[in-house]
Amino acid sequence: MSSTAVSTPAGLRLPRWVAPAGVSVLLVVAYLLFRGTATLPHDKEAPQFLAVTDLREWIDDHRNDNPLFLYFLNYIRLFVGRLYDLFEAVLYALGWPGITGVLGGLAWLAGGRRIALLAVAGVSAFGLLGLWQSSVDTLALVAVSVLLSLAVGIPLGVWAGLSRRVRRLVTPALDVMQIMPTFAYLAPLALFFHIGAPAGAIATMIYSIPPAIRITALAVSEVSPTAVEASTSLGATRTQTLFKVYLPLARPTMALAVNQTIMMALSMVVIANLISAPGLGGDIIRGLSRAQVGIMLPAGVAVVIMAVLLDRMTMAVSRRGPHSRPSRADLVGAGVLAAAGLALIPVLPRTWPDGLTVNFVTEVNVAVLWAEDNWFAVTTFIKDLTTGALLNPLETLLTSAPWWLVALAVAAVAWWVSGVRPALTALGCLLAIALLGVWEHTMQTLTTVVVAVLVTLAVGLLLGVAAARSPRYSAVQRPVLDAAQTMPAFVYLLPALALFETTRFTAIFASVIYAVPPVVRLVEEGIKGVPATVVEAAVSAGSTSGQLLWKVQLPMARRAILLAANQGIVMTLAMVVVGGLVGAGALGYDVVTGFSQRTDFGMGFVAGIATVLLGVMLDRITQGADRRPSPRKRKLTSWHPPPRKRGDSHGRP
Repeated sequence: MSSTAVSTPAGLRLPRWVAPAGVSVLLVVAYLLFRGTATLPHDKEAPQFLAVTDLREWIDDHRNDNPLFLYFLNYIRLFVGRLYDLFEAVLYALGWPGITGVLGGLAWLAGGRRIALLAVAGVSAFGLLGLWQSSVDTLALVAVSVLLSLAVGIPLGVWAGLSRRVRRLVTPALDVMQIMPTFAYLAPLALFFHIGAPAGAIATMIYSIPPAIRITALAVSEVSPTAVEASTSLGATRTQTLFKVYLPLARPTMALAVNQTIMMALSMVVIANLISAPGLGGDIIRGLSRAQVGIMLPAGVAVVIMAVLLDRMTMAVSRRGPHSRPSRADLVGAGVLAAAGLALIPVLPRTWPDGLTVNFVTEVNVAVLWAEDNWFAVTTFIKDLTTGALLNPLETLLTSAPWWLVALAVAAVAWWVSGVRPALTALGCLLAIALLGVWEHTMQTLTTVVVAVLVTLAVGLLLGVAAARSPRYSAVQRPVLDAAQTMPAFVYLLPALALFETTRFTAIFASVIYAVPPVVRLVEEGIKGVPATVVEAAVSAGSTSGQLLWKVQLPMARRAILLAANQGIVMTLAMVVVGGLVGAGALGYDVVTGFSQRTDFGMGFVAGIATVLLGVMLDRITQGADRRPSPRKRKLTSWHPPPRKRGDSHGRP
């Protein structure tokens, strides 16, 4: 597989494309012969679904007499609930003057005067949007979730960074936590922890803890071995080396772990509201239920503002060196700002005055109706073209082929792209999906994911290349990407519904918006990371702009582009369940139905597991392609100079 040609017994070397072409012909012939057989249709009343539903009913019936609930789970719920109540009470006691002053002071310490002004403006925006109370509730929920995530994630991440064995044990669990649809574990959490703030905080913690562990482990593992050896040679104990060497040197990267944990927690705010978690999610869900973008948009903007504010603060900390400290002027400015806010608490009202709010609900709703009336012909054409040219043929192919043929085809592709181990992983995941009884819906979901990823990569490559080549365009595009990445997915579901109605394409449209920002960023960074000397050499050799892109920059940014494809797949799968709300059907609809209807709990839970298996399969294939050398590199490594004839050092006889 790794060579550029295939050897035959007679010594004839065939081109590298012969093997995949032959396998493709065999697969096509097998499809034509066995089409319509062994297709595994979906059965809503499958025994495995009913068994999981019965288990849920048994747990619900024995909640009050089971020791697991009485002596463990109930205490966790009470602890998290009281911690949330404490944060909420402190924030409400501070009021808007105190929160503005204290948060502005912390921002000044983190990044200086500009970040402090951003914090003051951001907190004031919560009130101007008329969402002060919801914003405070969200801030308390995020604070509790992030605190718990870091309290567990940082020590575990440090342990994983120091021990390769621990890292191998933790990685599969983190993969499941990141790929598992949030809807899939909302129902079990509501079963174990009831509904409300504690269940919402725990759900947010599950979703946001993986980056805390992964990035902390990466930071610790990349500490210079020379510094560690020097500490050990001076007689330092393991504990002293940890606190005096590992943690100080890893601090900037660990600040990035805090940043990503906060971002992930904010992205769970809306979904956690489905189990009655307080905050801005309630306003967004209410707007979705009433089909009014004007209600959803201000809450979405508030989430974006909160995300940008916390992102700038934590990133400012991460950019500092391990021994840098705030200047005396920054300490004085932060102290004055915080003291002013605290001093105004008895003078000003603690809640934002109603007279200082801005209401643009009507204007937004009118704009959405105008777009729906005037763009209907264009959006219908795009939707019908994509559905007829891509979605329907691919879904027909996957659902009409025998399940074993699809499994063999995917394994062959995985082997060719990534190697033997990813191929075996892909085959195992597909066999497990077949045994779970959700094969047909998995193939429908795979169709949606494949089309969404193709569109995402096309858009991401185009925008990423443009941003890498034009710093001015990159500066204009960056805030747009920030907003698209932090805006809750529910906010742009309703405009998508207005433009494309309830169809699979609506889910694809929402998935593309959600997945494009990280793809654009990775492509941009990959192309910018090409060494300047290589670019100068290509230009001096007479390469045109197009040749420079296709022959130099894109090939050398291959790893970043493959990582972008991997992230596009993961982000698209994260939108699968949300897409089930707007007509995507398949596994997403199964998960949503299982969450909302007790009788279908088993089907929804199994569909969530199938989504994880699908995500692991696609993730391993793309990661394996990232680690495997490119065809050009394989060609170079497989080439050997011809043997020299007998004679002198130059081959002369």
